[in-house]
Amino acid sequence: MKQLSTQQADFQQQLDALLAWDSVSDEQVATTVKDILQQVRTRGDEALIEFSNKFDRLSVSSMAELTLPKERLVQAVKAISKEHRDALEKAAARVRAYHEHQTMKSWSYTEDDGTLLGQQITPLDRVGLYVPGGKAAYPSSVLMNAIPARVAGVEKIVMVVPTPDGIVNELVLAAAHIAGVDTVFTIGGAQAVAALAYGTESVPQVDKIVGPGNIYVATAKSMVFGAVGIDMIAGPSEILVICDGKTDPDWIAMDLFSQAEHDEDAQSILISWDAAFLKQVQASIEKLLPGMERKDIINTSLTERGALIQVKDEAEAIKVSNFISPEHLELSVEDPQAMAKKIKHAGAIFMGRYTAEAVGDYCAGPNHVLPTSRTARFSSPLGVYDFQKRSSLIMCSAEGASELGKVASVLARGEYLTAHARSAEYRIKK
Repeated sequence: MKQLSTQQADFQQQLDALLAWDSVSDEQVATTVKDILQQVRTRGDEALIEFSNKFDRLSVSSMAELTLPKERLVQAVKAISKEHRDALEKAAARVRAYHEHQTMKSWSYTEDDGTLLGQQITPLDRVGLYVPGGKAAYPSSVLMNAIPARVAGVEKIVMVVPTPDGIVNELVLAAAHIAGVDTVFTIGGAQAVAALAYGTESVPQVDKIVGPGNIYVATAKSMVFGAVGIDMIAGPSEILVICDGKTDPDWIAMDLFSQAEHDEDAQSILISWDAAFLKQVQASIEKLLPGMERKDIINTSLTERGALIQVKDEAEAIKVSNFISPEHLELSVEDPQAMAKKIKHAGAIFMGRYTAEAVGDYCAGPNHVLPTSRTARFSSPLGVYDFQKRSSLIMCSAEGASELGKVASVLARGEYLTAHARSAEYRIKK
């Protein structure tokens, strides 16, 4: 791992280079995705069948073969082991309980003259959930995306999940049933995003598309934004650990591994003001790495994008952390709650030596869909609020319309919008 220190003259330049991540797809990917979107938009189911056969190596002739009935989801729940079923149900219950606290309520107030102002909260009608398929499938993502939508009151949740070479992940289907998914189509890639965004003869058009995917899926989501809403364009997984040097270095090393094992582009960073501890963690990394199943991926991730950063003190650690604005932030210190109050930018904050980021990925309760690539400076975790809309409420009384009309008239005429002004003036009491 790279060894950085805030005392180095070029520290900021080194940090900028370490954090740099270009999430924009190349021209070839963009061209391919544009064509797929256009084909699905104009040819509908026919294009979906064609692309599924081509990219997922299938041999289907109808959308019925790419549609899973609810009975199939129930069958998956019965097919998985009791251990897996219990784990999914416990995780789902915790995720649901947490997100129920996020539900927004409609509100209004009435002014002295009788004018009513407020906000009406309504759920989205339909949501599309993209789930990666085949061997690299994540049932936890199904729970994290579908449950907040269901808590928000979304009427219909449509899930798309590719089955390359016909591989079906039973855990994903079981999670879909437990999370309350209504319909499942075994399609993936940019073609699945297009189907959700524009609708086909078989796939209903949705209002928002959520869920992770590869570069083709991410590019497609960015291109259909506007026709539908999207959750975010996510970059590689990240973890930043701030440690005072008093946590077992093996624990910290494994916490860094937990994100590095996602893929070679994932980023793991440790910050400490204890130089000796940084060396201990480096030693733990070298000791533990050979025993990891994904050691090659972890090694590449740590070598290319990981870092051990030495700072002067706790205050400087917080300053650097706020600049990095990490997806996952572990505060492995004596008083994590006090430190957390000084953190301005982070997707999720894991407080204390016993709180591994991994529990947040699966079952703690808060959502694991988090802002990456420094976007925690201006965005938040996926939540119920992402599946609810806000409508402003305005109802003027006769007296209120007269008084507000006078103000609106002056401002409208100042903008040379005469019809605006006269519309308001009609309601001014003479």
